[in-house]
Amino acid sequence: MSETGSSPHPSLAQLGRVDLNLLVAFEALMSERSVTGAAARLMIGQSAMSSTLARLRRLFKDPILVRQGRTMIATPLANALTSSVSSTLAELQVTLSSLGSFDPKVDEHAFSVVASDFAAAALLHPLLVEISSTYPNIRVQIRTVSIDIPAEMLRGRVDVIVLPREVISSFPALWRDDVRREVLYRDRYVLAADAANGAVRSAMTVEEFSAMPYLAATFEDGRPSLGDTNLDVLGIPRRVEVSTSIAVAPFMLRDTTLVTLIPRTLATRMAKAANLQFIDPPMQLEPITETLIWLRRLDGDPAQAWFRDRLRTQAAKLVATP
Repeated sequence: MSETGSSPHPSLAQLGRVDLNLLVAFEALMSERSVTGAAARLMIGQSAMSSTLARLRRLFKDPILVRQGRTMIATPLANALTSSVSSTLAELQVTLSSLGSFDPKVDEHAFSVVASDFAAAALLHPLLVEISSTYPNIRVQIRTVSIDIPAEMLRGRVDVIVLPREVISSFPALWRDDVRREVLYRDRYVLAADAANGAVRSAMTVEEFSAMPYLAATFEDGRPSLGDTNLDVLGIPRRVEVSTSIAVAPFMLRDTTLVTLIPRTLATRMAKAANLQFIDPPMQLEPITETLIWLRRLDGDPAQAWFRDRLRTQAAKLVATP
């Protein structure tokens, strides 16, 4: 009989069969729900990915992915494993990254950012221009806001989120203790219109505003903008004639008599291209508090720290723009 402790614990023996590459492949398969897509994502051949899926099936004694019509769906076991595997890989990547250094002028790196339409146009676009011209090895992927973004961040697929603090309540996961939140900049609303719209003047009254043809701006998911929510709280009526997304709103004003409320930073950026004029609105509105959000575990990653600093610097420039 062997000595006590000479035989490995069954769970440790099971872990010994797990190849890190299998976990990477598992995450790709769960993300793509396709052998072809996972192979393309990992830049390997489809036959190699098929062999890897077969190894995963033997390891977990489970089909992992099963065909349903023209699509592949994950089994209950695969769904149960997805979050743990993604978190483990993300934490391992962060740990390895924190052991090294980062030189943005030399090192290659890709950052994933989620932002609202107006933050993407006002904040991220000028940052993207600066990075592409100064740091050619750095890539920035900008994604729109969706309901599954917090889960994507927790899995390590999103590096930072830029959202108004006023809408973070829509995403309870962003209030977790392991999520950091920092005010990036505050933005106020202005009343914008076509530059030739003579009805817009600095001494306008609320009644005159309410009588003007109004463009209602909305978030990507159709919810009213924070400006319109402000107006609803104040009980100020509008003569709504058009409704469109915040990013498109400035261009919809051109050559019309429409007016709308948009963030000052966006109006400043779009004034020339959209032929805008803008003034302070005739009512007191709550400002937007753009918030930088990231996972606490990324604090020590030098690349992530550099990118967050670039966002802070760009935000300071944005606020300082006349």
